[in-house]
Amino acid sequence: MKIKKIVAFVITPIVAVLIVLFQPLATSTAANNMAAVTILMAVWWITEIVPLAVTALLPIVLFPLLGIMDGKTTSSTYYNHIIFLFIGGFIIALALQKWNLHKRIALKILMLTGVSPAKVLFGFMFASSFLSMWISNTATTMMMLPIILSVLQKLENLYGKEKTRNYSIGLLLGIAYSSSIGGFATLIGTPPNPIFAQIYLINFPNNPEISFSQWMLFALPLSITMFTLMYVLLYFLFAKAQNKIWKGKSSINFDSEYKKLGKASYEERIVFIIFIGTAVLWMTRSALNIGDFHFAGWASLFKHPSYLNDGTVAIMMSLILFLIPSRQNKGEVLMDWETVKKMPWGIILLFGGGFALASGFNESGFSTYLGNAMRALKGLHPLLIIFAVSAIMIFLTEITSNSSSTTMILPILATLAVSTDIHPLLLMLPATFAASMAFMLPVATPPNAIVFGSNRLTIKDMARTGLILNIIGIIVISLWTYYFAADYFAF
Repeated sequence: MKIKKIVAFVITPIVAVLIVLFQPLATSTAANNMAAVTILMAVWWITEIVPLAVTALLPIVLFPLLGIMDGKTTSSTYYNHIIFLFIGGFIIALALQKWNLHKRIALKILMLTGVSPAKVLFGFMFASSFLSMWISNTATTMMMLPIILSVLQKLENLYGKEKTRNYSIGLLLGIAYSSSIGGFATLIGTPPNPIFAQIYLINFPNNPEISFSQWMLFALPLSITMFTLMYVLLYFLFAKAQNKIWKGKSSINFDSEYKKLGKASYEERIVFIIFIGTAVLWMTRSALNIGDFHFAGWASLFKHPSYLNDGTVAIMMSLILFLIPSRQNKGEVLMDWETVKKMPWGIILLFGGGFALASGFNESGFSTYLGNAMRALKGLHPLLIIFAVSAIMIFLTEITSNSSSTTMILPILATLAVSTDIHPLLLMLPATFAASMAFMLPVATPPNAIVFGSNRLTIKDMARTGLILNIIGIIVISLWTYYFAADYFAF
């Protein structure tokens, strides 16, 4: 910790001040100053020496002081339609949790999948992956962990702790990893996704907006592919040998756990309707053109369809939750502000800091400087660059926050794309996906840390399996983006 403090609070500020004073880059004063701010924010984000959200606020002070952007413009970058997409989506997710609907959905999935070693593993992984598409992967893993621990307790009582240890590792890794890969299937599933959407818009305002439906059409098959490969790997490593131990029988009974929840309440049913309705509205808002298939989207029914975006839908549907009375709690409604206070407001500030950083790159001319410096990469095959981007991001997020990593890297990749004549989506998309695929270390993602905290697996267990999945992730992300992104996004 002492070394971190010296680097973050002494060495890095000195380097930043020297850049501001001596202007070493062969470009404008604003670009040099932007480089200084970027270095300072990058080190503070990587070391997490102060809260991530606090670092994200630096542009509000430093941009005006250093002549990069005025205070009014800088402040306005912190709130936009992507921020409200995240806020609305999170309010709906909190409603799912408030009325315990997420647990009912998870147990229903587990009831449907069955109780053999392979089916239980699949059920937990599928439930985790599906839920993390709509609620945070941290909340998903926290909810699934006690269910898994109760299952493992039954298995240990029946077959012994030693015989079920390997299987318990597979189940725990399964929910952590599935929560991560499920998150990148939707635009609201994990913070790097909305960060990408806005930074892409900031850097390429003339390019078509990436809508919820477009993202999901491209990302969901990738998520399913990774899920399948991950399941096969975990099955052969941890579950296959369990068949001989179980001998076709087990004492697991998800039906009884489900019955404990009782009959679905009025509140659960209404929240479920709003949840499904929101997803449908997101997926059908904008036009879809795939080959000969054309769908105009419901926004075209309005006089100004371009005025409507996914953030509009998210806030509209979340507001409804504050208007419908609860039958269980008289005088209350389905959603209250006390529950909304649980929202990770620090992540929203982190988003804003990332958007400010991206705007600063463009406004200061620092992106142009980086682009000229990266021209040497122009001769490389695009697939090699994509592989390199995916690998760097996956291993970087093993030791840093995926949100801060995405925020730092995406503006640079936007510049790299321009300087190498590669479409920006070919670089920015794999980096965004890779940010959600850190599987080796407990510190890499909250789901990894949560299951590691169960004290049922070691760092070695996680690192060995995670390294294989990291390599699979690099290959799958790179090939999927290179061969299919152009068709999906029509460039």
